[in-house]
Amino acid sequence: MGKLTTHVLDTARGIPAHGMQVDLFRLEGISRSLIKIGETNFDGRLDHPLLEGLGMEVGLYELEFHVGKYFETLGEILPNPNFLSVVPVRFGISDSSLNYHVPLLVSPYSYSTYRGS
Repeated sequence: MGKLTTHVLDTARGIPAHGMQVDLFRLEGISRSLIKIGETNFDGRLDHPLLEGLGMEVGLYELEFHVGKYFETLGEILPNPNFLSVVPVRFGISDSSLNYHVPLLVSPYSYSTYRGS
């Protein structure tokens, strides 16, 4: 069985983003169901996969990365409101037997993502 994982890198500092809240939602039509709330560890990863085993289902999902709070906690001087607050990343799982890794590279003013391995 496959699994879904993520990690966050703070590209402004060149370090893993420790202590960032990450929320996982399943999308069905116009509704969103919260599946899991996690927080990144010292390596910028969650301690456990977001999905695995029987919970790993084909479908559409969304990760919400609480970027604004993370940078505020670090004491970053940001505009009010923050340029980036919560970064949503929508993606599909088409084969539940595969591993899906959705990393986020982030600074207070930009982000990027890709399907990792």
